[in-house]
Amino acid sequence: MLLKLKNTFSNTIKLSFVLFTIAISGCKNTSNIITSDIDNFWNAYDKITATKDSTLQYKYLDSLYFKKGTEGLKTIRLVRNYTEADYINAINNYPLFWSSIRKNTLKADRMSSDLEKGIQKLKEIYPDLKPAKIFFTIGAFRTPGTTLDSLVLIGSELAMTNKNTVSTEFPEEIQGARRKYFNSNPINDLVLLNVHEYVHTQQKAMVHNILSLAIYEGVAEFVSVKAMGGVSAAPAVAYGKKNMKKVMTKFEEEMFYPINKDKWLWGEPHLNEFKVRDLGYYVGYQMCENFYNSSQNKKEAIKQLIELDFNNETEIEAFVDGTGVFSDTLEKLYENFERKRPKVIRINQFENHSINVNPSINEITIEFSEPLNGYHTGVDLGELGRKGFPEGTLVGRRWGSENKSWTIPVKLKPETHYQILISNNFRTDSRIPLKPFLIDFKTSKN
Repeated sequence: MLLKLKNTFSNTIKLSFVLFTIAISGCKNTSNIITSDIDNFWNAYDKITATKDSTLQYKYLDSLYFKKGTEGLKTIRLVRNYTEADYINAINNYPLFWSSIRKNTLKADRMSSDLEKGIQKLKEIYPDLKPAKIFFTIGAFRTPGTTLDSLVLIGSELAMTNKNTVSTEFPEEIQGARRKYFNSNPINDLVLLNVHEYVHTQQKAMVHNILSLAIYEGVAEFVSVKAMGGVSAAPAVAYGKKNMKKVMTKFEEEMFYPINKDKWLWGEPHLNEFKVRDLGYYVGYQMCENFYNSSQNKKEAIKQLIELDFNNETEIEAFVDGTGVFSDTLEKLYENFERKRPKVIRINQFENHSINVNPSINEITIEFSEPLNGYHTGVDLGELGRKGFPEGTLVGRRWGSENKSWTIPVKLKPETHYQILISNNFRTDSRIPLKPFLIDFKTSKN
């Protein structure tokens, strides 16, 4: 079942992962919370803002921040793709913002003891807790916190903001969201955030489909809340609790869509009709809460949640169905989704899998079962690879009447086997993706 979920991504998203192992020592006398990147950033910041010479600005950033950086800084730059230009642009464009958060970020050392206490509370409900390190870093607005392997990576420029943080310099399209986020006083929930991220260091590897990612985040949020004995600070959870039916109904409809991550996870509020970011967190959180409440052994339930194997399709499907958050089983919901998908119904110039196609044909037109949105397209290689893909396909592509057909130009050679994969990046106005279709044919001698 989850293999089907994975495959809805296969033709549109090609993720590459940098996998590496970082050796982490056990919990000895040295602290597992490292804050040196904060001081290094501000030393660099003061030098950078004291000059208009861009060459010097980059030099100070590199020598005073990057080169002195911890493994945590190197890693958060890797996983969030932070470039030198990202930092320089952020520093130069938002001086009032930086001035307003400086004192907060310098509280990192004092907050370390609170973080240690939070981790101890997590260990009380999950005795098998493995050691990890927490790094306070400063990034360029892409995450308040994330993880890689055994590292918890705090983006302090977001995680340590509060209602006094200046938002007026941000672009208009995100200024409202930033203001709302800052007004929620994230620094007050810093311990909870980091216990959430610490849980991620204990979980098995993610599988990159919307459902699995929602569970992954929901587990971390639910377990961290249970450990700390409070309530979730995520606005998505509060909103979801008040609007469960409409959120779950929409998630049911869209969880199999191949390109929908930003709407449910790690995106801005304006990307969905609810105007609330990260509602996937709530979906996963509600699953975990239902599972936990129905379990007799609460400590064992926490262990099972943290140790879910996202690559085990049977285990994840049984977990989801057992929580009862959806209107039907995953299998039934997937079947309903497949029935609603548009599909390619014919090729105008020849029958698919023909072995005697005239090589003089200079275009191929496919017809769809219903109108598509007229701008999303996707063409990829088949199993034959590049050698089986025709030439001349780029210039002259066009939509037909009411977007019910699409034509692609081709230059064909005699006695050649060709394949063109029409991918699920094609979609309807309501974002339902096309069933992938492999055009497969051979040309004749003439």
